[in-house]
Amino acid sequence: MFRLWGRTFQDTHVLQNTCIADDSEDTRTHKIFRALDQICYEFDLAKPIWLEKNIKEFKRHNKVRFTQDNFIETIEFDYLEIQVIEED
Repeated sequence: MFRLWGRTFQDTHVLQNTCIADDSEDTRTHKIFRALDQICYEFDLAKPIWLEKNIKEFKRHNKVRFTQDNFIETIEFDYLEIQVIEED
């Protein structure tokens, strides 16, 4: 089972929170992008742009924060954080 946790934060408060589970036989990368798409749909957000710093952070910690720099539209929170909480 693969699970990705998505949360939006304003200051230190969690505004939105969801966990996406995926038990398909797909690659880890595909599972991450599919889960991020589901999180963005659920939170009614545009998809964030992955910058080089985001990729490095995610590889290192299995967690990444997307700030206003990652979105084309204006966001109503400080950042979106995604974290892998369970892997096969």
